[in-house]
Amino acid sequence: MDAILGFFSFINSLGVSVVMPIVITILGCVLGAGFGKSLRAGLTVGIGFIGLNLVINSLLGTTLAPAVQEMIERFGFSLSVIDVGWPAAAAIAMGSVVGTIIIPLGLIVNIVMLLTNTTQTVDVDIWDYWHFAFTGALVAIVTDNIAMGVIAAVLNMIIIMVLGDYTAPQVEKSLGMPGVSLPHGFTTAYAPIAMLFNWIIDHIPGLRDININVDDLQQRFGIFGEPMIIGSVIGLVIGSLAYWNGADIQTSLVSVLTTGVSLGAVLVLIPKMAALLMEGLIPISDSASEFVQKRFKNRGKIYIGLDSAVGVGHPTTLTIAYILVPLMIILAVVLPGNKVLPFADLAVVPWMFVLITPIVENNGFRGILIGIIVLAVGLYIATDLAPLITTAANNVGFDIAGATGAADTMISSICDGANPLTWVITRLNGWLGYVGAAIVAVVAIAMAVWNRARILKEAKAMHEVEA
Repeated sequence: MDAILGFFSFINSLGVSVVMPIVITILGCVLGAGFGKSLRAGLTVGIGFIGLNLVINSLLGTTLAPAVQEMIERFGFSLSVIDVGWPAAAAIAMGSVVGTIIIPLGLIVNIVMLLTNTTQTVDVDIWDYWHFAFTGALVAIVTDNIAMGVIAAVLNMIIIMVLGDYTAPQVEKSLGMPGVSLPHGFTTAYAPIAMLFNWIIDHIPGLRDININVDDLQQRFGIFGEPMIIGSVIGLVIGSLAYWNGADIQTSLVSVLTTGVSLGAVLVLIPKMAALLMEGLIPISDSASEFVQKRFKNRGKIYIGLDSAVGVGHPTTLTIAYILVPLMIILAVVLPGNKVLPFADLAVVPWMFVLITPIVENNGFRGILIGIIVLAVGLYIATDLAPLITTAANNVGFDIAGATGAADTMISSICDGANPLTWVITRLNGWLGYVGAAIVAVVAIAMAVWNRARILKEAKAMHEVEA
């Protein structure tokens, strides 16, 4: 058993840009795509992820985050809980006992769900299993029971897999990603919230008629509606708030313009990297569909489950995110009871909106409105979970002093510390013990059963059309 866990720990340590080519190549060969075609697809996906990481780390990480930090310092914002970012959260999750077994366990769960027709998704994004491990680690702490933590991680995965299936047609239609679902533990958790508030807006006269579409902006305003211009303008606003100094116009002007051009570059480069990812995935997705249709007559469409990074580049998603980043700082300051200082995870704010964008049908107004609600609730969740996250970090030997400057500082993260599903599962287990775990289990199983009925109905309709 130790050897198996050690093997998966080694695989996980390679990182997503190495793991994904390996997984995609093996999967393609299994599905009959051929070694050469599968290898090319796998390497293309890996290169796409490297490109995304370069854009995110080099542009967002070194431009947006410092600008926002400067803004925080300039306006004297002071909050006691430090956002240490998703890399730290992932390290904490995968360093836990739950994290040690989550990859083989997650693969087993996915296979069982496929065999029982309770999912349509082949989730190749094993790196992002850490989101499920994160939930499990917190539950293990709050219940003082590792077994309950493991169960919580599994139930979290089942819920996310069902939501990934359900939103896949919207991903295909709105984001232009055929054969892809996004069973991402962070992104997908916001889908039910977006559905609820989108429905509420639909029933409010006047409000429901407001539609701000980035594509419409481009048509109406020409060059000034293009993503690169929109990104640059947003960057100039953020840069001005962060760096403008009338006493040193030359230096501040350079900083402001650099921020503007950098964020304009983000809105151009991320979609291109996402397109490269799709280039690699399309042949594997096609092979998966052919494989399943030949061998399982009662199956509907099969999706390849990917990291939601593939959808981050949508112009509406990025525009919403960059408008809301400075608003998030304002919310953090003005919301009574919030203690979290957003910082390290500001660059992942777009991930919160990947599925919100297709759910609101690219309506930027609705996206921003729902986004404000999501960010406000997320800050309260991150505040509430901070003691548990800090304990989890201490349990795995995380260097809190190195990350925050003080060993006694509480830490949190926007990803996944602000995750509503993580919070619900953790608190139900903590408040109600086994009863809370049973409630989560009933919900997860009910969703899986409902998903099975939907899949079989879809498959029947599909095969009737073919006949």
